[in-house]
Amino acid sequence: MISVSEALAQCLDLAQPLGVEDIPLRHAAGRVLARPVVAMRDQPPFAASAMDGYAIRKADLCLGARLRVVGAAPAGQAWQGQIGQGEAVRIFTGAPLPQGADHIVIQEDVTAAEDHIVINAVDDAPHIRPAGADFKAGAEMTPPRRLTPADLALAAAMNAPRLSVYRRPEVAIIATGDELVSPGETPRPDQIIASNTYGLAAMAEAEGAVVRLLPITRDRRDSLAATFEMAKGADLIVTVGGASVGDHDLVGAVAQDLGLERSFYKIAMRPGKPLMAGRMGDAALLGLPGNPVSAMVCGHLFMVPQLRAFQGLPKSPRRTKQAQLSTDLPANGPRAHYMRASLAPQKGAALPHIAPFTSQDSALLTIFAEAGALLIRPPNDGPRKAGDLVDYLSL
Repeated sequence: MISVSEALAQCLDLAQPLGVEDIPLRHAAGRVLARPVVAMRDQPPFAASAMDGYAIRKADLCLGARLRVVGAAPAGQAWQGQIGQGEAVRIFTGAPLPQGADHIVIQEDVTAAEDHIVINAVDDAPHIRPAGADFKAGAEMTPPRRLTPADLALAAAMNAPRLSVYRRPEVAIIATGDELVSPGETPRPDQIIASNTYGLAAMAEAEGAVVRLLPITRDRRDSLAATFEMAKGADLIVTVGGASVGDHDLVGAVAQDLGLERSFYKIAMRPGKPLMAGRMGDAALLGLPGNPVSAMVCGHLFMVPQLRAFQGLPKSPRRTKQAQLSTDLPANGPRAHYMRASLAPQKGAALPHIAPFTSQDSALLTIFAEAGALLIRPPNDGPRKAGDLVDYLSL
């Protein structure tokens, strides 16, 4: 058995950034930027009013001053002229600052008549957004980054109608086992509903992947070989079940017959010990355990970082956080333990409390669905006391 960190490093070696494609800005949400976005102009491109009010000369700003209104400047329509002594221009937020003006007096600070204003309050803040205050022409949005709504707004302001992004990884997910039927079917008394693949598909799609959920594969070599044939063209093939050493666990053997170059098999962790990975033709292969929670935990630990690496993001583990343990725990054994746990905020404290569930059975999806975190117990971690700081992964 190898450690979790060793296994992850080998999984990430199997995932190289995919090709780059140019797509419309409107469809770029959640994609990973592959090339810089370069601003085509300053933002704002002119000095602009930050408030509704009146553009004046700062020299005319004094309590009780009476100024003649000589024009108006709504947003998108610059006032053509030069503000002189004792003059003001009605201006609205975002409108270009008229020539000669260097101050905006807000409308709440004046009494307005038809052709003049009287200043009732003096505010030294200019209420002007300088040209280029947000960014200058030539400024860059740097890759790689998963594009957020704020990123898309910034790219639009930079006048970039199309963005270069990494291709979405295609994932083929295969459930194996004679005991499985699909949701909605009527199982025999000795069968169960296939659940892992639906959770894993949602997990992969949340990371930007395009998922093919292949038919359930029976515990026969010909059935598994046929399903592997259907998986061709995928960047990542994820199998669920059949990766252990039982008489009906055929994934490793059949994959090897089809050219699998296996990187490892078995990890010093729980849940999820029977896990393997390797390269199969042009695809990476990740063989997950069949127990529902084991498969989902391994999906978070290995599949998610792989999918991020395929999209050009840094090859790294998922980021851990810290919480304060709310109960005593005995010493951990030789395998890393990823315990399903609940999180609760502490009043007045920066870190939340974390409490592992009493049962850690890897077949119990109800507990996994209620868990907000995986509490990480390193191999051979000593006894822990309530109040100790521990690492966890968010779910």
